[in-house]
Amino acid sequence: MKKNMGTTDKAIRILIAIGIALLYFFDVIEGTLAYVLMAVAIILLLTSFISFCPLYKPFGISTCKIKQ
Repeated sequence: MKKNMGTTDKAIRILIAIGIALLYFFDVIEGTLAYVLMAVAIILLLTSFISFCPLYKPFGISTCKIKQ
């Protein structure tokens, strides 16, 4: 599995995931929307940590500056 995410992309995903978690923590979002957004946040965190986004692969997108 080749990396296809750069550091800026990873940072943005982590910030979005933290934002969603804070919205849930402060009860701004609740119910089904909260569960869906928390699932999205978890996916964003996982893809950030492994530096690979499966949705980038079919489109040939890579934000990683170093070719591997």
